[in-house]
Amino acid sequence: MFPEKPEKTRPRAKRFGVEFEEERAWVSFYRRVRHDATLATEVLAQLEADAEMKRTHLALVLCCKEALRAHKARQARDKRIGQFVRWVCHGLFAVPVRMLRRGGDIAVECLPETGKEPAVRQVRRLTREAEFAQAQSAFAPQSGPPGAAPAAAQTEASPPRSPQVQATRSAA
Repeated sequence: MFPEKPEKTRPRAKRFGVEFEEERAWVSFYRRVRHDATLATEVLAQLEADAEMKRTHLALVLCCKEALRAHKARQARDKRIGQFVRWVCHGLFAVPVRMLRRGGDIAVECLPETGKEPAVRQVRRLTREAEFAQAQSAFAPQSGPPGAAPAAAQTEASPPRSPQVQATRSAA
């Protein structure tokens, strides 16, 4: 009924010692080579050097090449991410500093105006009063500046102070 097949007996050599460890090392390479690009490079170089080993471990060769391609893609992605981070940091930190150096005048002009000094108003108010104008004219030289005569004329034209203001001035 069935044609007779020649019996194929696979010679199973018992692996002892070194041969067994060698086989375990190759099996571990299959697992580790996917995550370690340096190991993949070394294993691929070893397999490329020996054609018989390359034929025997063809899947390992393909795993090594795949691991190296993935490593190269990771490096390219990391490089793009690094360039983006440098670009963002440059925009956030370096450009504003450079703009402040160049545009210092613009930055100063953008600052709000300072409020009027209250002491200036107080001085103007006090110089209008007759008592202080007389004291100022006493310190001014007789041939004084041209602004001294109009100041004296202003003090004569100012109205007299109330008795309350005179009392507070004399008490001080």
